[in-house]
Amino acid sequence: MLTGFWHAVSFLGSAGFYVPVLLVLFWCAAPRVAARAAVLLLIGGYVNTVLKFVFHDPRPYWTNPSVEGEQAYSSFGMPSGHSQNAVVGWGFAATLTRRRALWAAAAVLIVLIGVSRVQLGVHSVGQVLGGWGIGLTLLLVALLAEPFVVAWWTRRPLGIQVALALGLSLLFLGAAWAAIQPLEGWRWPHGWAQEIREAGGETEPITLVDSARASGGLCGVLAGLSILAARGWFDPRGRPWQLLARLAVAMAGAGVIYLPALLLDASGLFPVFAVQAALGLWVTAGAPEAFVRLRLAARPTPALTRPGEEQSELRQ
Repeated sequence: MLTGFWHAVSFLGSAGFYVPVLLVLFWCAAPRVAARAAVLLLIGGYVNTVLKFVFHDPRPYWTNPSVEGEQAYSSFGMPSGHSQNAVVGWGFAATLTRRRALWAAAAVLIVLIGVSRVQLGVHSVGQVLGGWGIGLTLLLVALLAEPFVVAWWTRRPLGIQVALALGLSLLFLGAAWAAIQPLEGWRWPHGWAQEIREAGGETEPITLVDSARASGGLCGVLAGLSILAARGWFDPRGRPWQLLARLAVAMAGAGVIYLPALLLDASGLFPVFAVQAALGLWVTAGAPEAFVRLRLAARPTPALTRPGEEQSELRQ
């Protein structure tokens, strides 16, 4: 019974929870807020993947026979991704409000998610603390830098923004490649591999596939948001049937992109990058454009003046 509780709490810090929630928020409720959170979590996911290469620290149940692993993983343990995501995701959500009760609830969730990872035997206390520290650092840096970075980014022409999205993502992928080089020729210790198999998992070669997935997703999302802003954001309001229709259209489009790659087993580095970039583009730019064209959403009426332009200037 208690193990089930910890599994449920742990889920609140996983991509399986954040991704569908952010998609629904972006398409049907608060696209700007969801976009900010998505970019932050994507960067956080990339950082977590790279740091796992750097530390290549075992999970507790791999090395301690007294710890029973309740989940099968073949990725390294330091830092805890769930704990990091908890601080980034729930911490970001808390910054959107001034209500102390919601801040307290976010803090409780962050602590419980970290505790759940220890209780499930998949992270040590140190790995959870590392995840919290890295997540807090990312969140603070993002909140402080966001106004300046967004202002600089939006002043660039659209073509430059798209090129920057691609260049930044490839730079991230290159950094991941550099981080994995010390592990070239590395082999799983027999004891670690045996514990992973006994937990129901399989040892896999150390590759850049996860880094390519995170970098490709970031590329698509950044480029898509730039295109969306250039065309004009969509109004997320709508009747219930319109909101449901948006979800159906958006998921159908994502399936068209993802299913061929799944059927063809496109597991190479650049196919993974390309598929994730295409998905990011569809989610942030393609689906909203489809909503507008299908009359499932409207674009807000453009302002009569540009930012900083006075009405008197138009009359001259």
